[in-house]
Amino acid sequence: MQGITKHRLERFAASCLLLALFSLIQGCGGSLYKVKPRVDAPITGSREASAGGFTVRAVPLLTDEESQELFEANLLLAGLLPVRVEMSNETGAQVEFKRVRFTLHDAAGRIWKMRTSKQAVSRILSSDEVYLYNPNSRKKFEQEMGAHVFDLTTPLEAGQRRQGLIFFQTPKKEQVESPRSLVLTIEGLPQPVAVTLN
Repeated sequence: MQGITKHRLERFAASCLLLALFSLIQGCGGSLYKVKPRVDAPITGSREASAGGFTVRAVPLLTDEESQELFEANLLLAGLLPVRVEMSNETGAQVEFKRVRFTLHDAAGRIWKMRTSKQAVSRILSSDEVYLYNPNSRKKFEQEMGAHVFDLTTPLEAGQRRQGLIFFQTPKKEQVESPRSLVLTIEGLPQPVAVTLN
């Protein structure tokens, strides 16, 4: 009889612990990381290139302080390089981004793959070894991070300008360490545009 009572107490304690843990997780409904609101300010320190009626200005966020300030996460440690891009459409027609491709090459000729905000969030969580979280908190982090992304779903009308971040991942998911001769190439426009970033 004493064994039965002990077993019931253990089950009760485990149930209480699970309930407390569930309540704690439910109570944490904010974002996993604190993301600053998006501000479309002039891009400073950028490089520029023009072709086919489009002007592109771009600057990589090469210090961990910049990514920490924006996303409270060290993107460079996760192998992610955010590049702030501004594109001006000086042609007489709108451009759709369905066939437009952004690629990044380094001095060694390696290609850095473009990543969506959801893919960037997955990489950050994996790098930071964050495995237990409230799914709503992750979704909020994805939304807040996505607000900073260069919009590739809406056509860019003639005479308009657009800016935002594009995330690139190092070829082997290694940490970003002083990359040299980064070149951002945009294909799918009337003429390709290449911007040497550093």
